[in-house]
Parts: sequence; C-alpha cells; structure tokens
Amino acid sequence: MKAIWDGKIIAESDETIEIENNQYFPPDSVKKEFLKKSGNTYTCPWKGLCYYYDVTVDGKTAKDGAWSYPVPKEGSVEMVGKDFANYFAFWHGVEIKE
Repeated sequence: MKAIWDGKIIAESDETIEIENNQYFPPDSVKKEFLKKSGNTYTCPWKGLCYYYDVTVDGKTAKDGAWSYPVPKEGSVEMVGKDFANYFAFWHGVEIKE
C-alpha cells in the first residue's frame, strides 16, 4: 500500500493494518519529514486519543491529513488483532493505492 500526497509517496508498506476501512501504516514506513503535528486531537470511543498531523509536500498541505494513536485504548488492540500504536492513517486528499 502507498499513501501519496501531491505526487509524492509519503508512506509505503506491505504490512498495513485495515481498521474501519482505513489503512494504517507502520511507523517505520512513513516519511515523517512530510508530517508535522497539527495540535488537533480526537478521542475515539474505542481506539482512544489520536493526534492529527499536517501533510506537506512542496508547499502544498493537507491539513490534518494524517493521524496516529500513540497509546491505543485498553482492549482496542485485541479488537483489531494487532498492535496499531504509532501507526499512521491518511485522509483529506492523501491517496491510498495498492
């Protein structure tokens, strides 16, 4: 799977985890130089607290285009079947392709 923003691959992995129709990329597969914590957060009732990141390539930004759960809520890892701590998912125009 690949996450692409403005023509640039920002994440690529054969070991993503699908959660609620989103592909979550392992932390070491993400080019973090394109991400900056936006300061926005969200608390999912079953996954816990996530942090949003702006995705910027060549001056073009997908505001809150990525998110990550650094410490998934107790029980959520068992529900997913794999630890997704610090994995990244993308949206707001970031393309996900096989």
